[in-house]
Amino acid sequence: MYGKSAIRAVLLLLGIQLTALWPIAAVEIYTSRVLEAVNGTDARLKCTFSSFAPVGDALTVTWNFRPLDGGPEQFVFYYHIDPFQPMSGRFKDRVSWDGNPERYDASIFLWKLQFDDNGTYTCQVKNPPDVDGVIGEIRLSVVHTVRFSEIHFLALAIGSACALMIIIVIVVVLFQHYRKKRWAERAHKVVEIKSKEEERLNQEKKVSVYLEDTD
Repeated sequence: MYGKSAIRAVLLLLGIQLTALWPIAAVEIYTSRVLEAVNGTDARLKCTFSSFAPVGDALTVTWNFRPLDGGPEQFVFYYHIDPFQPMSGRFKDRVSWDGNPERYDASIFLWKLQFDDNGTYTCQVKNPPDVDGVIGEIRLSVVHTVRFSEIHFLALAIGSACALMIIIVIVVVLFQHYRKKRWAERAHKVVEIKSKEEERLNQEKKVSVYLEDTD
């Protein structure tokens, strides 16, 4: 009687200790936070995650949308072993799965962007026993044209500088080639003049000798 009670107490205590030793972990979500895309184009809403527990069939991914002008949250996409697209609503036939759970990727593709797609998209990943954690957010701005960022300006400046250097090198090479050609033409003319002068002198010598002989 006491033996069984003692065994149960030991097992209960061991279970409590194991629970205390098990690390308390949550799913960490990583997104771009802000995304800008042109009206009528497609956009990839990137969402990656990390989890202490190994990824298995219990993994679920839920995407929702909060309109910029307010209103209730709307369903966008759901993944559990297989992707489940919305059967109705604004995102019907406009969203597809582009993730890979084995690579901790829960991204989706949104097609044919519209101005009323402006708002916040949330990405929630649950990987039992890791079911807690901060929900990832992406604030999407659909615009007429994409504004230049600092990276774009830097790339443009570097490209312009490289193009200018190439033009300068070409001009220098052409100038050197032209100068060499001019020098060659001048040298050729000098040689021709010298040859004609020598020929004239030879002719004069011949005439002089002839006249001396006739005298």
